[in-house]
Amino acid sequence: MAAQKQLLHLVFGGELTKLDGTEFRDLGKLDIVGIFPNYASAHQAWKAKAQMTVDNALMRYFIVHLHRLLDPETDAASQQK
Repeated sequence: MAAQKQLLHLVFGGELTKLDGTEFRDLGKLDIVGIFPNYASAHQAWKAKAQMTVDNALMRYFIVHLHRLLDPETDAASQQK
C-alpha cells in the first residue's frame, strides 16, 4: 500500500464584521485551530469548531489548502487526474 501524499491544510476562524464578508472583526482574536496533513482531518476539525460556535452568526471557520500555496504545480497535476 502506497503512503498517502501529505497535503497540508490550515483551519482557522474568527468573528466577521458582516455576515456576507470575510473581513475579521479583530485579527488579534483569530482562532488558529491547527495544520492538518489531509483534507479529511482538516474538515473534521473545522466541523467541530463550527458546531461549537453555532450560536454566533458572525463566527466563521475556514479551511485553507496550504499545499496549493506551497506547491501550485502539484495541485494542478492532481486536478488533471
